[in-house]
Amino acid sequence: MAELSAGQPYEYQRRELVEPDWTRFPGWRDVTAAQWQSAQWQRVNCVKNVKQLRTVLGDLVDESFYADLEADQERLATMSMLIPPQMLNTMVPHQVPDTASFYADPVRRYMLPVASDRQLDWPSHPNASRDSLHEHDMWVAEGLTHRYPTKVLAELLSTCPQYCGHCTRMDLVGNSTPAVAKLKLVQKPVDRYAAHLDYLKAHPGVRDVVVSGGDVANVPWKQLEAYLMGLLAVPTVRDIRLATKALMGLPQHWLQDDVVEGMHRVAVTAQRRGVNLAVHTHVNHVNSLTPAVAKATQTLLEVGVRDVRNQGVLMRGVNATTPDLLDLCFALQGEAGILPYYFYMCDMIPNAEHWRVPVWHAQQLQHDMMGYLPGYATPRIVCDVPFVGKRWVHMVAEYDREHGISYWTKNYRTSIEKDDSEALSKLYAYYDPIDTLPESGQEWWRKQQSVATV
Repeated sequence: MAELSAGQPYEYQRRELVEPDWTRFPGWRDVTAAQWQSAQWQRVNCVKNVKQLRTVLGDLVDESFYADLEADQERLATMSMLIPPQMLNTMVPHQVPDTASFYADPVRRYMLPVASDRQLDWPSHPNASRDSLHEHDMWVAEGLTHRYPTKVLAELLSTCPQYCGHCTRMDLVGNSTPAVAKLKLVQKPVDRYAAHLDYLKAHPGVRDVVVSGGDVANVPWKQLEAYLMGLLAVPTVRDIRLATKALMGLPQHWLQDDVVEGMHRVAVTAQRRGVNLAVHTHVNHVNSLTPAVAKATQTLLEVGVRDVRNQGVLMRGVNATTPDLLDLCFALQGEAGILPYYFYMCDMIPNAEHWRVPVWHAQQLQHDMMGYLPGYATPRIVCDVPFVGKRWVHMVAEYDREHGISYWTKNYRTSIEKDDSEALSKLYAYYDPIDTLPESGQEWWRKQQSVATV
């Protein structure tokens, strides 16, 4: 008698990375491999509006899709459109797209959101805010956020080679949209960077600098190298992390000769001074990983970068299932040489409710991922709680599932709480998306809204 087997909830199958055929798009039928591999060509040919997208896709998708996209850009989008060909080419990567497949594509869902994606009843949570993590409130110099005791975030600029629809820094990053008038950095870069270094020299308790923006791939290389060498000259700085989604969205940038040579100089200096130099990227779906991404990653490691790690964002319709996350993590770790590190719950910014997941869902995903990946490559799913910071999703102190309110504690003061004697004894609230609550919880929030609008 044959032995019965229930099988495993997830079955691993190796999938080697493939560069999708860009000539399947009408607008790129004559694009050569040399053009595709050029960072300059990629930047020049970024899709910035509906007209340019129509030039690439032609009539592969219906006019209804373009109208849906225009409606979102005109009324709801918190980020302007900016998609490099490399990223667009990973949408519907294995076939010529049509309207249905383009709508359903997970990369499209967060890079090219349309009005019909958004929640109609609750497009924004009542407690959503432009700067949901209060990074701007914690600036100790322009673009320098001191949120954790030993770490700072350095925002060198406010642009990226690509704009994600769910950007947590939508308050500052990118062009203004009809829905959001963006803040602006006002200092000259040289003055801003000098102020960062002055602060670090004056605060030896800060040892870890996340160099971000925006995306460091948009900083002219000579400026970025000078800034990094400045950091390396501060003896109390022991960790430097460069944040760049462009490693995935525009890997051609990180393969340019001047960038590779410059990264080698920085990496050698870091090694000599005993400083840990890492690159953090932002990949949300396995389809975004291609041989070009793996090559750029391997090049960074070869020139001396200690680690390349991934910080993804957990989003409904993109990656919020166990198979999606495991497929991505196995490809990151096994095929691209990128260490799965964090998956953040999507922050409470305006018009993001259709992406966000409740805390209980994130907890279940963390549970279901355990045991498949090597321990060192098993990512932590974290909730970035306002005024608290990153917390593993199982660290919640109290949780009201009916109303979707979780409460969290913390063990340090931010830079704006130096004199707050109660900062470490408070409970800090985070909110589940309302459409995921039971009907009783949704009705409670409707009543709260009614009272607030009276």
